[in-house]
Amino acid sequence: QQGRPEVTFLIVLLLAGFDRRGAADDEAREAAAVRALVARLLGPGPAADFSVSVERALATKPGLDTYSLGGGGAARVRVRGSTGVAAAAGLHRYLRDFCGCHVAWSGSQLRLPRPLPAVVGCAPAHDTARRYRYYQNVCTQSYSFVWWDWARWEREIDWMALNGINLALAWSGQEAIWQRVYLALGLTQTEINEFFTGPAFLAWGRMGNLHTWDGPLPPSWHIKQLYLQHRVLDRMRSFGMTPVLPAFAGHVPEAVTRVFPQVNVTKMGSWGHFNCSYSCSFLLAPEDPMFPVIGSLFLRELVKEFGTDHIYGADTFNEMQPPSSAPSYLAAATTAVYEAMIAVDTEAVWLLQGWLFQHQPQFWGPAQIGAVLGAVPRGRLLVLDLFAESQPVYTRTASFQGQPFIWCMLHNFGGNHGLFGALEAVNGGPEAARLFPNSTMVGTGMAPEGISQNEVVYSLMAELGWRKDPVPDLAAWVTNFAAQRYGVSHPDAGAAWRLLLRSVYNCSGEACRGHNRSPLVRRPSLQMNTSVWYNRSSVFEAWRLLLTSAPSLAASPAFRYDLLDLTRQAVQELVSLYYEEARSAYLSKELTSLLRAGGVLAYELLPALDELLASDSRFLLGSWLEQARAAAVSEAEADFYEQNSRYQLTLWGPEGNILDYANKQLAGLVANYYTPRWRLFLEALADSVAQGIPFQQHQFDKNVFQLEQAFVLSKQRYPSQPRGDTVDLAKKIFLKYYPRWVAGSW
Repeated sequence: QQGRPEVTFLIVLLLAGFDRRGAADDEAREAAAVRALVARLLGPGPAADFSVSVERALATKPGLDTYSLGGGGAARVRVRGSTGVAAAAGLHRYLRDFCGCHVAWSGSQLRLPRPLPAVVGCAPAHDTARRYRYYQNVCTQSYSFVWWDWARWEREIDWMALNGINLALAWSGQEAIWQRVYLALGLTQTEINEFFTGPAFLAWGRMGNLHTWDGPLPPSWHIKQLYLQHRVLDRMRSFGMTPVLPAFAGHVPEAVTRVFPQVNVTKMGSWGHFNCSYSCSFLLAPEDPMFPVIGSLFLRELVKEFGTDHIYGADTFNEMQPPSSAPSYLAAATTAVYEAMIAVDTEAVWLLQGWLFQHQPQFWGPAQIGAVLGAVPRGRLLVLDLFAESQPVYTRTASFQGQPFIWCMLHNFGGNHGLFGALEAVNGGPEAARLFPNSTMVGTGMAPEGISQNEVVYSLMAELGWRKDPVPDLAAWVTNFAAQRYGVSHPDAGAAWRLLLRSVYNCSGEACRGHNRSPLVRRPSLQMNTSVWYNRSSVFEAWRLLLTSAPSLAASPAFRYDLLDLTRQAVQELVSLYYEEARSAYLSKELTSLLRAGGVLAYELLPALDELLASDSRFLLGSWLEQARAAAVSEAEADFYEQNSRYQLTLWGPEGNILDYANKQLAGLVANYYTPRWRLFLEALADSVAQGIPFQQHQFDKNVFQLEQAFVLSKQRYPSQPRGDTVDLAKKIFLKYYPRWVAGSW
């Protein structure tokens, strides 16, 4: 195996982590962390039925995590792992496959059978086929994590450990470090404040896409984020996870040119329809002597504050075209970032999101990609093939030209709601990458922009991180998933999930993107696309089947969540159908038909959806905004954070720059944002037909922007407690609209 890059990479990482991981006190610390997890998850009483140990010697191959299970029945269940993460994954395997339990973002089903089942039919030891199970996207930090407190982070890290995640971003608090560096360089506090974005947009500030927008960051933000980062890192490391810290990618505030007038910078192009007031970042030339100074200042201060596990993330050209396509420039820019890392940490490994190669393929040809990949010593660059389930890059780059990579499932854009998945592609993707000629794949990963949606997709992907082969029968797997999720097997629920597997969760091809573009959540126009990749009949039949199982399963919180989510999806389909009917009526100048279809859509269907969403705390705008307000230390700060959050959910910029990209279906948002837009649109269409004049989209866009902006700037408070019964409300919608679907009225 001499010279193989993945072997070189493993050696680098093993040597880098040997001192921390090899000692007996690390084993004891990780075992204690897993025992504490068991107590948090199951309660102290049931936790006493489990023994946990961490033993490095359990690993059968260097660098590959291993767990073993034993006991149960009349004895305690024995969980052993080569790391804390491995032991936690073994615990999860026992709870899932032996006890029929389920752990998810929306909640857990943890009814343990008594006595606990004996471990039989399980291999003495189970090891992973690959070194890493990665988690997160840089954007997840803003779309999902931005307002979290420690209690929410603790639950997430527990979820990560149970799912075997051993490599994840830990990017909180970095702006506090940058503030120290900028002050040391001579920038004023005012200049720093003007540079940082608001909290909800920090992900794009960190990648150089944005600056200034909806800022500044209050001083309390830095203090609280530093505290949070320390707790996150301590907990991740206690499980034996490897946190990925940020590094300098080359972007600097414009004020650097005031302090250093001779500095060589390039003003980049605009991003995301923002003008240069908020984008057009300044990129330091790789040959400028300030590049290593700033890069090493930041990393040295960061490591001093947080310690290090020797893996760092940096993205210089995320969705931004480099100033030059010359391979020599791209190699120099890449080398500058890497050399700034190793100037501080000689064991540094660079984690690079491979999104740039996928996002702009017309720019990133073989020579350009080769320049980046070849500028870092082989094995010191770890590439995330970020969207591999749909548009893999490894296949057209000869496995990233020998650099190790992680096969990632991106799946979700913007944290949108909407049933979506490509489970067949996900199931077979890692194996295809492993069998690719001269493959350098060293792990699998989950890299969604937003979480807390489509949990079946993430359950499968997490399981694949520990499997050597694909799941042989996805229909059987998803049936079992439903039984574990609800705590009991039900034939109708299983049948519903198999229909969903064959429809919404069976997207295939490069066109598959987990970004909800339903007319429901888009600014209305006459040009909206209502096509879907699946047969809508499958969604409606699954809806019927799930409702049929309600008398047996209604006590399950997970079932109620899924019934709401599936009813929400059915309403989303109905909105598209009523929109098509209204559009056809407008084009045919049939005012009565237009008023009938539009009236149902805007005055019956959307209010019914809002009422349904209001029955579950996980679908409340009030809960979403309350997270933001709770992060503040004053009423003024709470108002500012809430506005940040409202902007992200809707306009995304001062002029609707990335309009509705992060759309959600939440009670309150449907009633006070989506519904008024639809009413205005349908009224405009009706006026157009009645007066015999063409509908003016441009004028409508100007008018509707006033509604959208008013929502963002509003101070209206929304309930953060649910009201109404999900099952009753879902049944009410079903009885009203399902018969029309069956009758084929569309």
